[in-house]
Amino acid sequence: YVISKLKRPLRGHRFESIDEIKEKSKKELKAIPTIEFQKCFEDWKNRWHKCIVSGGDYFE
Repeated sequence: YVISKLKRPLRGHRFESIDEIKEKSKKELKAIPTIEFQKCFEDWKNRWHKCIVSGGDYFE
């Protein structure tokens, strides 16, 4: 989720340099509220917990 929020504004742009990419990426990352990062990591932790509990078996 966080990655898509970062990629969406950058998509379709041509950048003149690596520094320009870094600058724009940093700006977009800082625009994402902290609560969204926290939710993303909590969701991730819940997913790996399900995987551990299931013994690595497939689940949806």
